[in-house]
Amino acid sequence: MSDVAVLDACVLVPMPLCDTLLRLAEEPVMYRPVWSERILLEMGNALEKKLRRTAFQRERRVLAMRGAFPEAEVSFPEDLAKAVTCIPDLNDRHVVAAAIFGSADLIVTLNKKHFPANCIEQYGLVCQTPDEFLVQQFYLAPELVLEKLDLQAATLGQERSFIVQQLRKMVPSFAGLVEKGVAGE
Repeated sequence: MSDVAVLDACVLVPMPLCDTLLRLAEEPVMYRPVWSERILLEMGNALEKKLRRTAFQRERRVLAMRGAFPEAEVSFPEDLAKAVTCIPDLNDRHVVAAAIFGSADLIVTLNKKHFPANCIEQYGLVCQTPDEFLVQQFYLAPELVLEKLDLQAATLGQERSFIVQQLRKMVPSFAGLVEKGVAGE
């Protein structure tokens, strides 16, 4: 395990992507996930408002994540989030604060432009899209990633290709790499 990654709410909302990211954090661990209560709150709000999930479904997801990764949730002083003034959007500063308090190496988000490199580099952070992050994980341990995708598919009674199809729109480079990796097996 080399990376500690803050998972922004936007990458935790789509279930196929969330499931893939979290499976890579299960034993054998490829990275350690980090989030805050506020990230989970934003995720839950998006689940209910954008995806029309019920409060029960929202709570079930949050409880499952907290149960599977009790060490992932970090707390930080609100003043820290306010102090990260180089982040233009006030509503994104808490993500950097979670990264600082969680000793993270990177932030995984769909909104890279919200985390300017010149700002987050001063905190020892980089920002990656989930596509970039998953491609990196694949190159680090392709067999393990494929095994985890197979397990993900098996829980749904499906083949790996089903998961790849679900992920294609969100993480196209990763999906293509998995398909090429399979051809190379």
